[in-house]
Amino acid sequence: MSALKGACIIGQSGGPTSVINASAYGCIKTALENENITAVYGACNGIKGVLDDNLIDMGKEDPAELALMKYTPSSALGSCRYKLKDASVDDTDYKRILEIFKKYNVRYFFYNGGNDSMDTCNKISKFMLENGYECRVMGIPKTIDNDLAGTDHCPGYASAAKYIATSLMEIYHDARVYDTGMITVVEIMGRNAGWLTASAALACAKGAGPDLIYCPENDFDMDTFIAKVKEIYAKSGKCIVAVSEGIHDANGKYISEYGNDLSNAKDGFGHAQLGGLASYLAGVLKTETDAKVRGIELSLLQRCAAHCASQTDIEESFNSGKIAVEKAVEGLTDRMVGFVRSYDENGNYVCNYELFELTVVANTEKKIPAEWFNETKDGLTEDFVKYALPLIQGETQMVKEDSLPRFVHLKKVKATV
Repeated sequence: MSALKGACIIGQSGGPTSVINASAYGCIKTALENENITAVYGACNGIKGVLDDNLIDMGKEDPAELALMKYTPSSALGSCRYKLKDASVDDTDYKRILEIFKKYNVRYFFYNGGNDSMDTCNKISKFMLENGYECRVMGIPKTIDNDLAGTDHCPGYASAAKYIATSLMEIYHDARVYDTGMITVVEIMGRNAGWLTASAALACAKGAGPDLIYCPENDFDMDTFIAKVKEIYAKSGKCIVAVSEGIHDANGKYISEYGNDLSNAKDGFGHAQLGGLASYLAGVLKTETDAKVRGIELSLLQRCAAHCASQTDIEESFNSGKIAVEKAVEGLTDRMVGFVRSYDENGNYVCNYELFELTVVANTEKKIPAEWFNETKDGLTEDFVKYALPLIQGETQMVKEDSLPRFVHLKKVKATV
């Protein structure tokens, strides 16, 4: 196959993570060093940056400054929540994207995001193919929710899981300093898949975790929940609950909707805006027990805590961006880079990299296996701990100045032709 020469665009989409920039840096650095890629452009605010012709020239950035992306949280290029319509319904956006690709001779497109971002990748790839424009499209995974199909785990998940487990261990000790009783409810991100909330089980494995863990894979029953909290509190005078924001009752109604009207609160992809669950459950438990009850919502902290990132996650994230470029240059397209787990002869975890079809990944959610929950569906088994523990290993090597993180500062020079 003859080499395809042309420029590339890298964009970031969806909710950020503490390592999404490590993936982007792996892509950018590898692309800048490849002789077949004539220019490397960053799309400001994801696909909207392409549509608005708002691109920056990554080749104009200082290499030493760019390297700081590896340890900088959030999306350095800016993100968006913009869902492309099906081209068969409205191809306006696709025609504009093709126009921009032709303007800058873009022959490689890399999109760094989660489920909806892989859907965007898939749609763009199919449109380019149908219109005879050769452009190799690669998805670079990202989601703390860990719910992308195919891949063993997702970049960003391990670091968020490490932060959650660490925070639960710290909360555990803080909640036990007084001789008076207290109930603590900790709300953790996760709409339909409970991988993040399940990471609280890592704290349990170290003897300092929550008493109860509730994930959206299982229906939530309020009466059973109240009874269990009362039972635990009566025995020890303390109770800690880790709960996913997306837990729902047997009818599919979010528990957070019990206290709030979420019907008009939607994001750009049409998903309900969740939140306030910890506060609501704390109120219920206060009424039922008359105990001191504290509701804690980890909120954005769990996805931007770069100071607590897993170095394993950082390196794997960097490699996912690097491999996306290498495989695209080799001639592959319409794929997402994913992870496959194996173990060496000593039983140590090894991460292997594999490409997955975008049509398989796009808009498909991976949930926690049913057998990884305990019989009462309010805790996780040892199988989950064995799965998650290797992923959180290693301390971040981020640069610090005056004991504070030194994050990247991009010049963001406008792209020109």
